[in-house]
Amino acid sequence: MDTNRLIRKGPWEWHIAPEGGMYVPGVLYADAALVGGMDDKVFEQVTNVARLPGIVKASYAMPDAHWGYGFPIGGVAAFDPELGGVVSAGGVGFDISCGVRTLLTGVDSEQVEAHKAELADALFAAIPAGLGSRGEIRLDENAMDAMLSGGADWAVRCGWGEERDLERIEERGMMAGAVPALISAEARKRQRAEMGTLGSGNHYLEVQRVAEILDEPTAAAFGLVRDEVVISIHCGSRGLGHQVGGEFLKRMALAAHEYGISLPERELACAPINSDLGREYLGAMRAAINCALANRQIITHLTREVCAGVLPAARLTLLYDVSHNTCKEEVHEIDGQRRRLFVHRKGATRAFGPGHPELPGAYSGTGQPVLIGGSMGTASYVLAGMSTSESLAFSSACHGAGRAMSRRQATRHWQGRQLIDDLAARGIVIRSPSPRGVAEEAPGAYKDVSAVVDAAEGAGLARKVARLVPMVCIKG
Repeated sequence: MDTNRLIRKGPWEWHIAPEGGMYVPGVLYADAALVGGMDDKVFEQVTNVARLPGIVKASYAMPDAHWGYGFPIGGVAAFDPELGGVVSAGGVGFDISCGVRTLLTGVDSEQVEAHKAELADALFAAIPAGLGSRGEIRLDENAMDAMLSGGADWAVRCGWGEERDLERIEERGMMAGAVPALISAEARKRQRAEMGTLGSGNHYLEVQRVAEILDEPTAAAFGLVRDEVVISIHCGSRGLGHQVGGEFLKRMALAAHEYGISLPERELACAPINSDLGREYLGAMRAAINCALANRQIITHLTREVCAGVLPAARLTLLYDVSHNTCKEEVHEIDGQRRRLFVHRKGATRAFGPGHPELPGAYSGTGQPVLIGGSMGTASYVLAGMSTSESLAFSSACHGAGRAMSRRQATRHWQGRQLIDDLAARGIVIRSPSPRGVAEEAPGAYKDVSAVVDAAEGAGLARKVARLVPMVCIKG
């Protein structure tokens, strides 16, 4: 991106002045190198989001921002329904409620090292991964409705998890306001056999070593100990979420003129929050959020079963589960007034600061755990939300490293089989049904995750707590 088009406000903050129908400025949080490496399409998408009705404060881009569908991935925007604000299916994305869940094991990495291959094989056998992967669970219509209403809470009631898990899941594991009746027959069909599966693309289950503690008091509160092992799960709402996104994008694009909305581009299809279509999308999207929460809960249960056999000393306790493709109704301060807003986070993580009423008691003093995935050959990070993030970007932070090249470009540079061998030589065990999928997700296809989290901390969005490095990666 040409930084001459931006107004630099500090080492980590860049503005795009409102022009050409923009209601608010664009704001990018990143250092000069990260901004310079962003595709020009990010500039275009940030400004287009700023042209949507009812947007407040700014159209934001996180340090990992890159070109997405409609909104940039790493985009954040909030809309006020009292000002004609809209909800955008493109602002949430197709993988509704894709997110990360991290489990503590309490086991030293040396204990795991001797069992890495066995653990990788057992996890790969127990948790289906890859395009169109199907699990052993089959949901009839009643069970489907219960899952779409109950999320992770439903999964725990069915025996896939522990009651204590729920306190450490966003929305306590169940998104209120879901309307299962709005989920189409095709979406239900796609999901019927996909519960407890990782899917493809950048989804993974990773066994990680806590390589570095960067904030001792917060790490202690989170239960993170240097050289102990954690397990992170990254996936979302699978085929159901994709179907919901596609269906409502079409409906919103066709209905835009009825609401007097001039779309900067079709991918930003939206509807007024207070319209029938807007309310229907929110009801269906919330059901898809519950699908993702239930899916990660079931995968957690399957992971616990595997570890009970391979690592009997492990006690898999949930650190946190947070999504990064959502639209949430939240209260934020605008011009000194508390207002009800609908905050879109597309490839961006909620990052509530210390004292926020929605945090579990154990994290009230630290701020929310913010789980940042890297790539299968690089570090991941645990951050903590900061109070400054509220005014900077509606309590939001980055969600990962962010792609530096497309999947097609990555397959021109790397071969999956060679990557697996190279990573094995570094002590990282990869299991995947698709060598091509491994090539698409090559570590070199991503930005430097350490630079991204440095920028997030420098900007005041979230602070670093711990750095994690991969030992085993089950890749979709």
